[in-house]
Amino acid sequence: MKFRRAVVLIFALSFVMNGAAYANVLRAAIFDFSFDDTSLQAQMSGLSAGDLSRLKHLNAQLRTLLTESGRYQPVDMAPVEAEARTSNLDACGGCAITMARKVGAQVAVTGLVQKVSNLILNINLTITDVATGQVLAAQSVDIRGDTDESWTRGLNFLFFEMKRHQEAQAAQ
Repeated sequence: MKFRRAVVLIFALSFVMNGAAYANVLRAAIFDFSFDDTSLQAQMSGLSAGDLSRLKHLNAQLRTLLTESGRYQPVDMAPVEAEARTSNLDACGGCAITMARKVGAQVAVTGLVQKVSNLILNINLTITDVATGQVLAAQSVDIRGDTDESWTRGLNFLFFEMKRHQEAQAAQ
């Protein structure tokens, strides 16, 4: 009898704790990363297939990290997908917020990969409150090497540093 009560109590507590952990889930408009390649290689021969492949992987990785964090729930971006692809989200005067609002998101997640050369790259990520326009989180990381591994590790580092910073702010 005591065992049954303990099992019921554990189940109830885990349900309550999981509910509390997900009580603050934000609907997120997760935009694909923009890519700014100013390298000599790109100027001579255009964007490389490797970089385009890495960018596609980075977009999927970001969606996975955000979803698995339990803090963000991606929204369907189909209604604004074409507009987002043709917009410069970093210099459009808030168009990402407008598009995020159209798809019912609470936050807009935008990113930029800057490639200076095959050795020097930078990944930037910003999370903005759709209602207020306030930047909730922004992080940047420099990576060395234009490889699948460096891009993946760079985004992992950036995301976990951003998460650590947000948790530290929440604790204050």
